[in-house]
Amino acid sequence: MLEIIFALIIALALLIAAFLLGRYLATKGMVVMSESEFAEFIEAERDDAIKRSRAVLGGQFSEQLAPYLPNFKYSPTEVRFIGKPIDFVVFKGMDSKEISEIVFVEVKSGNANMNSVERSIQKAIDTGKVKWEEYRIPKGLTDKKAV
Repeated sequence: MLEIIFALIIALALLIAAFLLGRYLATKGMVVMSESEFAEFIEAERDDAIKRSRAVLGGQFSEQLAPYLPNFKYSPTEVRFIGKPIDFVVFKGMDSKEISEIVFVEVKSGNANMNSVERSIQKAIDTGKVKWEEYRIPKGLTDKKAV
């Protein structure tokens, strides 16, 4: 008889613990899902990830095609793709071997906006913080004897 009472007390304690754990998880915004609900959740998350990946890839593809699309203001032969942190640098006049202007071009599609790095590049250009610098390889590094 004592064993039955002890088993009932343990069962009641487990039920109370499960109830309290459920309440705790609910207050923390956590949801307990059944196996089928979890499978549906995972499937939905995968579908969302695939859609986002396709959007990113489509955007990257469009960026590289931009110089060949209608209304692109510059000759594709004068455009150089960089990708990050800016999409293109245009060397206007390169076809005639007389550069008259250098233009940084960021391509956006849909409702995309510039990120903070792109905005800072735009600000640096707009405020004239662009310069030319030449770097020379130290003598001896490119000599045939050193190689």
